Amino acid sequence: MSPRKPTKKAEAEAPAEQPVSASPSPLFTATLPVRWRDLDAFNHVNNSNYLTYLEEARLQWLSHVPGPWFDDHAMPVMAAVQLNYRRPIEWPAQLRVELFCERLGNSSMTIGHRILDVEHADRLYGDGHVVMVWMDPASGKPVSLPEAIREAAG
Repeated sequence: MSPRKPTKKAEAEAPAEQPVSASPSPLFTATLPVRWRDLDAFNHVNNSNYLTYLEEARLQWLSHVPGPWFDDHAMPVMAAVQLNYRRPIEWPAQLRVELFCERLGNSSMTIGHRILDVEHADRLYGDGHVVMVWMDPASGKPVSLPEAIREAAG
């Protein structure tokens, strides 16, 4: 039995490759290597490692924020994540993770992100955003966004 040719309707419903759209200037850009250990049985980066790349980029950005962004009464936690997997990441690769400030709230910040290939700037692996909330670890209650974060994101 030979494979069937997709119908016009199926072709129209097939997900199109997502073009890399022009974005505002990034808040921060991190360059990260794809490690051999990041691969899964299909020989591409396991989906959970995309979150690790985003975490690493956020931590690199925070380490460059001048001024205190956490203390005993205000620490960031991730409250939500939205991640679109646009294409598999294969080894070897160098990634460029771009972070954008999408929104500043009273106690939260929405950080947009894009995972791209360093050598092929139009190759988008993933995009989306995370919501970080600053909270008091003792009470678990939200606290005001640190001024250093507001200044760094503005």
